[in-house]
Amino acid sequence: IMRSHEQIRAERQRLKQDYTQLFQQVSQVLVQHDPIGLISLGAPEDEYEPEVGTILPRLKEADSVDDIRRIIHQEFVFWFEADTADPESRYEAIAEDVWQIWKTFNSLPE
Repeated sequence: IMRSHEQIRAERQRLKQDYTQLFQQVSQVLVQHDPIGLISLGAPEDEYEPEVGTILPRLKEADSVDDIRRIIHQEFVFWFEADTADPESRYEAIAEDVWQIWKTFNSLPE
């Protein structure tokens, strides 16, 4: 399903409100690992928020670190194209960190 930039932006805002802590934690992992190298070039700390906004809704599909790695890589390819995103294997450490966050998030009572 192709979504407009406005739809993606609105969804991101809703996710930031509804899942503030999860959104911040995943965003922090991406900033820390800086898979595209934009933070090291001086980009703002919120540089990867658009990616977080499309990754979070897909985390419910994930049953493993491998699933998380695939999802994150697919979203980075969507946002930055394959050449810039690099191979999926480069996202292993990010996936491991996000998997821990996701498991913790899901163990909390509703």
